[in-house]
This record gives sequence, C-alpha cells and structure tokens, in this order.
Amino acid sequence: MGEDKRLADVVGLAQGMAAAHTPRESWRAAAEGACRALDGSFAALSAWERELGRLRVLVNVGERAADEEEFPEAEAYPVHQFPEITEFLHERWVGGGGPSAWVETAEGPAAGRPGYVHQRVAALRRRGRGCCVVAPVVLHGRAWGELYVARRAGAPVYGRADADFATVLAAVAAAGIAQTERLEEARRLAYTDALTGLANRRAVDVRLEEAVERHRREGVVVSLVVCDLNGLKRVNDTQGHAVGDRLLERFGSVLSLCGAMLPGALVARLGGDEFCLLAVGPPADDVVKAAEELCRRAGELELGEGVACGVASTDDPIGPVRDARRLFRLADAAQYRAKAVRGDRPVVAGREGPDDPVVRLADEPSPTRAERRRFRGRRP
Repeated sequence: MGEDKRLADVVGLAQGMAAAHTPRESWRAAAEGACRALDGSFAALSAWERELGRLRVLVNVGERAADEEEFPEAEAYPVHQFPEITEFLHERWVGGGGPSAWVETAEGPAAGRPGYVHQRVAALRRRGRGCCVVAPVVLHGRAWGELYVARRAGAPVYGRADADFATVLAAVAAAGIAQTERLEEARRLAYTDALTGLANRRAVDVRLEEAVERHRREGVVVSLVVCDLNGLKRVNDTQGHAVGDRLLERFGSVLSLCGAMLPGALVARLGGDEFCLLAVGPPADDVVKAAEELCRRAGELELGEGVACGVASTDDPIGPVRDARRLFRLADAAQYRAKAVRGDRPVVAGREGPDDPVVRLADEPSPTRAERRRFRGRRP
C-alpha cells in the first residue's frame, strides 16, 4: 500500500506540473505535490541565483508562518548561510555521487563552530516545525535550487527512506520546471520582435483585444500610439541594412524609455519601420505627453529623420470603440495625418472638432493606400 501511494503521489506531482501554464503555477504545483507526497505541513521551492550568491524563495505553501508569503517578492537567503547548496552539491554528487536529499530536525546538533546554530535548525524552531527534508533540484546537470518540505513539531521525524523519496520528487519537479521554462521561452519568442526585443504585432493584437474588452466592461481608458520611423529607407539604401537595423534598435530604446512614462504600457514593433505603444488606464493627456517626448527624442536620433506619430484614445471624442480594429484604424489614420503635415508633434484623433478628418478617414470602409495618401500631399 505504501509503494502504491508513493507511485500515485509521483504521478500526481507530474500531472500537476504538466497542467501548469506559467512559472508560478509550476512552482506551486511542485511545492504542493511534494508537500502532499511527504505528508508535510509546509513546503517551499527556492532557486539558486548564482550571480547574487543567494537562495531566492519562489513559493511557500501549506501552513505558512506570519512572515511567509505564498509568492514572496523579497525572501532570499545568502548562500553562505546554507553552504550545502554549493559544497554538498558540488563536492558530493558532481564528484561521482547522486543529488540526494537530506533531513534536518529542530533537535539536531548545531553545525560548524561551537555556538553556531545551523540556519535551517533555527528556522524550524522559530516556526514551530519539527523536521524538514531538503532535496536539490537539478536542471541540465547543474544545481537549480531546492525543494523543502517540513512537518510541524510533534509529527514523526523524516527518515532515510523519506529523503530518498524526496530525491525522486525533486527529479520529477525538475522535469516539470524545465518543460515550463521551455514553454515560457517559446511563448516569449512568439510575442517578441527579434531585432529590438520589443513586443511584436501578435502581442499587440492580443493585448489590445483584452484592453478594449475591459473598456467595454469597465470603462477603462485605452490609448494607442502608432508611429512610423522616418528616413529608414534612405539609410538602408545609402548605408546598408546593418546601419538601418541599428537605427531601428535605437528608436526601439527611445520608445521603451517613453513608454516607461506610462505605467504598464506595452511597446512594440509592428514590422518594418512601424512601431506602437499601448497604454491601458492613464488619461489621454498623459499618453499625448509621452508621444510628444517620443517625437522630440526621435528627432535627435543620429541618421533618422524623426517620426510620424498618431494617437487614438477612448478618452477623446472619437465615438464608441467597440472593437480593437477601430482604435487601431484611428491611431493609424492619425499617424498618416502626422506624416502629411510633417510636424514634430503627434496628431491626436478626435481633437480637430466634430468633423475631425482623422476620425472621418478611420471610419470609412477599408481605406485604400490612395485614400491614406490624400493626407500626405505631394512630396517636394
């Protein structure tokens, strides 16, 4: 019966991690599955951040103490307080052994020099726990972190068999974490522009749909800035695409900087020389200020010729916005208007009176290139 339960617990842990869609869900599934499998009262998953020399707690589950949050923002411990994460792992299993778990008890002996109480032992006593089992989590042959499961004081103390089982659970958890990280990386690549590192058109489409739906339900302000980087073709034709790519990257950095003026804004490259900024929540005037700053900074870029920038916001008199397509068409039409007037400021849809030409163009069915060009006039 005991072997059957442990097999079922391993399968349950694997299934829980397979069902996770985000890193947080994966971390929680690992900790909860291990806690259940080892009949613990508390469990945590921590990551070893080598560059910072610390163990960072990712998730706490079960009977948490007052100072233990489920997903702590700043719970981390210097590795020198837990030397086994480096010494034990490297000296013991890298040298030929395997990554095996170990047990600590609240009644355990003080480790190290006289008078020194091991940090784990001290933590058990402080939080009313009687024992814990600590299992290294290994990814790609390297120590990634640890799985920690504890029992309350008075419960049976973990033994060697429990430590061996915890080692198996940590291996299952590692496989699940690796899978989640691969999915997260694939998701990141699917929604990221490879050249600039900004979001791409697919990410904008998804976020804009969600934002407009919130606007319809809750009345939240949604604003979209669409901009066209001037002079890219000339740079590509005269100095080569490598130089043009550097101009795109620099403008992407400027857009990111200006987007930071708006909490939670999404900055993206739509393709070619077209970029956009999506803000959900801030008033239209704040978005216009960010767009003005963008125009100013873009005008100072070496090699570039400034930017044509259009803004559309549900906070302005543009009529009802029932779908993402209409807001995008408004911002796009405003950008074409900005290209036509060749100014150094953004054009904002809905701010030229009841017969605003931007709104009129955006609401015409399927504007063609010829219709858009009427804003541009003849080039000198």
